[in-house]
Amino acid sequence: MAGKKQYPLRVNPEIWAAVERWANDELRSVNGQMEYIIQDALRRAGRLPKNAKPGKTNARRTPSQE
Repeated sequence: MAGKKQYPLRVNPEIWAAVERWANDELRSVNGQMEYIIQDALRRAGRLPKNAKPGKTNARRTPSQE
């Protein structure tokens, strides 16, 4: 399996701040949060292959998820 691709991303400061707050709430890095957001959007749009395994998102688990 190939390593992760790197891509420089220019983001509006307000969007960055909102993602940063969200990442902190979910106990993720901003990079991890961005990957989660993109993966979720692709999944919802039906753009991921059917056999794609979910990526590691480091999401915080709540008691109802365990």
